[in-house]
Amino acid sequence: MGTGPLTGVKACVFDAYGTLFDTASAARRCADEVGDQAGPLAALWREKQLAYTWLRAVQGRHADFWQVTGDALDFALETLGIDRPGLRERLMELYLTLESYPEVPEVLRRLRAAGLRTAILSNGTPRMLEALVAGAGLQGQFDALLSVEQAGVYKPDARVYQLALDTLGLPARAISFQSSNGWDAYGASAFGMQVVWCNRAGQRPERLPGAPDRVVATLAALPALVGA
Repeated sequence: MGTGPLTGVKACVFDAYGTLFDTASAARRCADEVGDQAGPLAALWREKQLAYTWLRAVQGRHADFWQVTGDALDFALETLGIDRPGLRERLMELYLTLESYPEVPEVLRRLRAAGLRTAILSNGTPRMLEALVAGAGLQGQFDALLSVEQAGVYKPDARVYQLALDTLGLPARAISFQSSNGWDAYGASAFGMQVVWCNRAGQRPERLPGAPDRVVATLAALPALVGA
């Protein structure tokens, strides 16, 4: 992994969940009901959500991310013994308006001011992505909101990353892809994109095909890496 600026980048494409938007914020906002179980709930919900996407992809039994998110939440609530009337519905609605990380608005502003195109490429459904962007006040900051629903399979299938190339009309090396998920960053790298792994959790390198070009702790470092 290098340390200097990336070259030839024409567009910045972002994963949504965990990269632009904080997946733990829904459970945190229900701390009045779940108390100190908010952290464990958020972690198990996310863990099972991702596991279900991979397992469904392997089985060829696709269901959209809204259903998968609900199924994962049901598992987490039951596992943790949390049973409060209306809580499931409240958490699912809050998942549509997850908080964006604090640096995100300024990063997007700088990228677009520099003439770079921007897009989201996410497991989320179109409805979920539109709600997230609107809830965070980020309307007009993306050229495209790309959902795996257009490919009918979840990341890290190559057909998902191809959506960005087809939509933006760019070769893989002209795209800088940002994800906080190591498996996603390595998947996009193996596909051929330039990749900035936003390693918010300080995870160890994955033992997977691919190698992210740069590793950062937050997206605040991105504009300098792509010349914005």
